[in-house]
Amino acid sequence: MADTRLHWGAEALWEQLQNHLPGISVEIAASLPSTNSTLLERARAGSASDGPGGDISAALVRRSVESGAFGRGAVDWQPCLLVAEQQTAGRGRMGREWFAEPLASLTFSLAMPLAPADWAGLSLAVGVVLAETLDPLVDEDAPRIGIKWPNDLWLLDLDSELGTGRKLGGILIETLSSGAKRLAVTGIGINISRPPPLRTFKATNGFACLHEIDPAGSAPDALAKIALPLVQGLQDFERAGFAHFADRFATRDLLRDRAVTTTQADAAQGIARGVDFDGSLIVETPTGLVRLHSGEVSVRPDPEARC
Repeated sequence: MADTRLHWGAEALWEQLQNHLPGISVEIAASLPSTNSTLLERARAGSASDGPGGDISAALVRRSVESGAFGRGAVDWQPCLLVAEQQTAGRGRMGREWFAEPLASLTFSLAMPLAPADWAGLSLAVGVVLAETLDPLVDEDAPRIGIKWPNDLWLLDLDSELGTGRKLGGILIETLSSGAKRLAVTGIGINISRPPPLRTFKATNGFACLHEIDPAGSAPDALAKIALPLVQGLQDFERAGFAHFADRFATRDLLRDRAVTTTQADAAQGIARGVDFDGSLIVETPTGLVRLHSGEVSVRPDPEARC
């Protein structure tokens, strides 16, 4: 039988990250209900954990417990990068289910304490970091990966009539109090390859995967690219807030100058006009500009209207 296990290079990841996040642990699980939920449950329990639960598939994690090499200890309040090769109950924004095909998706969460002056726009900042890392631009290149406010990555279909795209990944950020700071748990889900042809799942915004950009890429490859930039991006946000990312977000803003519909009564239809200094979406409506904040609305490009 062929070996279907992935090789994550957990020790190399830990060596790369521990200089930026002392005490971080790196853990790989074969299956978990949700990486975000696992880390939040640990934090709420307030006690050390023996591991992420489920079937631990990475021998490196097992060795780290024996040797102490990964800085394992009170994981609950220490930084932790937790990967699940399969999520059985992944969650998206507003309680939506996040489907992830085993071995064809990258699903992980990063828990670390943060204390920014303003939390507004954090999911957009994370989106910028992920998009730039997976799709670096050279000279006047048009981006292939865009950001759909407030927390989705889309693969842009530049040649399509609407010029929008299909959903590539999602971001879910949840926090808990941790002394003077808060513990931020940043969950990431990215489609790496297409699921088997007979697999049925809901993809209301279309399906895109990284293999459309890099056919030879894998989930461990993607994690190796984005883990350190994600940590550095969160630390940049802590220091400088969304202002540090605003211009870069504008370059990849999927909705800007497009007709949209929303679930907010005073902005049911309008034209997206970018984001404000705090990351709120600006929608031009017949009665004026309305600013929408993350968590309040669902926004989609409106195919019935053109800008």
